[in-house]
Amino acid sequence: MSKIGVHSFVWSAGSSKDELDKALSRSHELQFKLIEFSYLDPKQVDVKWLASRIEELGLDVAISMGLPLEGDISSEDPAVVAKGEDILDRAVALVRDLGGTKLAGILSSAHGKQEHALTKKGWDTSVATLSRVADRAKAAGVTLNLEIVNRFESNMLNTAAQGMAYISDTGAANVFLHLDTFHMNIEEADVGLAIRHAADKIGYVHIGESHRGYLGTGNIDFATIFDALVAIGWDDYVTFESFSTTIVDKDLSLKTAIWRNLWDDNVALARHARQFIELGLETAKRRAELVKQTHLTWS
Repeated sequence: MSKIGVHSFVWSAGSSKDELDKALSRSHELQFKLIEFSYLDPKQVDVKWLASRIEELGLDVAISMGLPLEGDISSEDPAVVAKGEDILDRAVALVRDLGGTKLAGILSSAHGKQEHALTKKGWDTSVATLSRVADRAKAAGVTLNLEIVNRFESNMLNTAAQGMAYISDTGAANVFLHLDTFHMNIEEADVGLAIRHAADKIGYVHIGESHRGYLGTGNIDFATIFDALVAIGWDDYVTFESFSTTIVDKDLSLKTAIWRNLWDDNVALARHARQFIELGLETAKRRAELVKQTHLTWS
């Protein structure tokens, strides 16, 4: 079975023990192998309990986040950069304490539509700051996976190629790309080629539809994406992400412009997504085998 994960916002935007346990249980019941949480505040969550429950269910865990404007590490204000660095360090510690290895999301700049263009100084400040965080994350056994998002959610990393340039500048071995099909569908010239080009720098993958709803009901060419993932030998997690007004996290819903109700039944949605991804990857593998097949049948 493929390594398929699910974002916890498919289940709930809450962080009470009951809501977290329900998200974990449903993920396990529907045979997902990883659950992704948007950043949880350790002051409001029993991290030790959560880590033990994740382990008990045999799940892996990833944490994703977007830096706030007041913690933008590409800022020209040293106090803002320092706050962002502290936020990242605390997020790394949370991943470690939950038994995970992946911190993902918009880690290089603030998450949200910007009203100004990125400067060279902003780029350099971000790279230097993230490099320091990466050094400490390495000691914690955590990778930093930079989400490549569309122009309305970041003014820094909008394509995989830009992300690769950023990673090169950090010089860090534990910094990778977090690719998301929703964002790639907007920004990349060719999503399949972008995946193949970035192959050895990809650390995490989000699978999401063009309208954020049921996979296969939008305009994303998933066959090409699955073909590319098989071609590069991707054997790590692909995580399903979907949003609807049925489950609302106020901050993230505003930043990602979730205005429509794209689903009500999250169990049906998640079950369909796991099967869709699993079948898509299996079909791509069979297609790749046929392309390479040389056996001739003689009459």
